[in-house]
Amino acid sequence: MQEKSKPVFVVATANDISQLPPELLRKGRVDEIFFVDLPTQKEREEIISIHLKRKGREGKKFDVKKLAAESKGFSGAELEEVVKEALFSAYDKEKEINDDDILEAIKNTYPLSATMHETIDKMRAWAKSRAVCASAEEAEKLDSEKNKNIPKLKQEGYSNPFIA
Repeated sequence: MQEKSKPVFVVATANDISQLPPELLRKGRVDEIFFVDLPTQKEREEIISIHLKRKGREGKKFDVKKLAAESKGFSGAELEEVVKEALFSAYDKEKEINDDDILEAIKNTYPLSATMHETIDKMRAWAKSRAVCASAEEAEKLDSEKNKNIPKLKQEGYSNPFIA
């Protein structure tokens, strides 16, 4: 990549940057490393509105601020699934989707930020000094006390380098 002779942008993504070889990440080979955190309140509002619109619903008919507040810690993909789940639920009840359907779907969804909050906390700490934040907004703190006594899966053990 450092031998590029044309003005080209190369974009690559990784869910776990610690798995990449260090020589791939050195300056000169990679111009910048960006960290994409979980969406903030405002970003979740936009994401929910986008997914409602994609499903033919008008975002103005929903309390998007409340829905975003209730979905703190949800990723964009999880928000998309919440909207889908709410649509299925409303369809099963033979009615149009409303805020209550989405709130119920949020309540019934256990986001990755809850199951893997230790990993996310470690990635955030790593990114603070080694990456540029992709969002202009300050990241929201996760409520780790809420998830303290949750049983862990075997793969959530200590094999992840971000977990001490």
